[in-house]
Amino acid sequence: MTSVTGSAEAAFRRHYGDVYRYLRRRTRDHHAAEELTQRVFADAAASLDGAETPLAWLYTVARRRFADEARRAGRTVELADLPAAERHHGPATARALRAALAQLPDAERTVILAKLLEGRPFAEIAHRVGASEAACKMRFVRGLRRLRTLLEQEGIEP
Repeated sequence: MTSVTGSAEAAFRRHYGDVYRYLRRRTRDHHAAEELTQRVFADAAASLDGAETPLAWLYTVARRRFADEARRAGRTVELADLPAAERHHGPATARALRAALAQLPDAERTVILAKLLEGRPFAEIAHRVGASEAACKMRFVRGLRRLRTLLEQEGIEP
């Protein structure tokens, strides 16, 4: 057994439950979460290569697999689906971000969530919302400006 294989196996044993719960909260489906978790660890086994923080790396892979799956399924992200903000910046900042996003016009919020949380390209967003790609890019820029202003008013520096 090589050290990479041993490292991947150790990470699997140590972090499988964490990654599964992460994906279970996002998919809201046991079977989908289980399948995505298995894909994450299959990817990990292929390329973990002694990462210093395997759980952080696994969450990154999990987020990507979830985004891929969401794109395939055509799901949309909701304001409740802001786990990274809460995990990295705390519940108060996550609440402020949710509140600020809720204040944005629907057109801007839809584009921002589709681009930043779902990872969709502007062409796909434009098709989904029935607007031009240029209009979606403008909504994105305007929405981010408005979001920054709202967060700054709450004392949060984006």
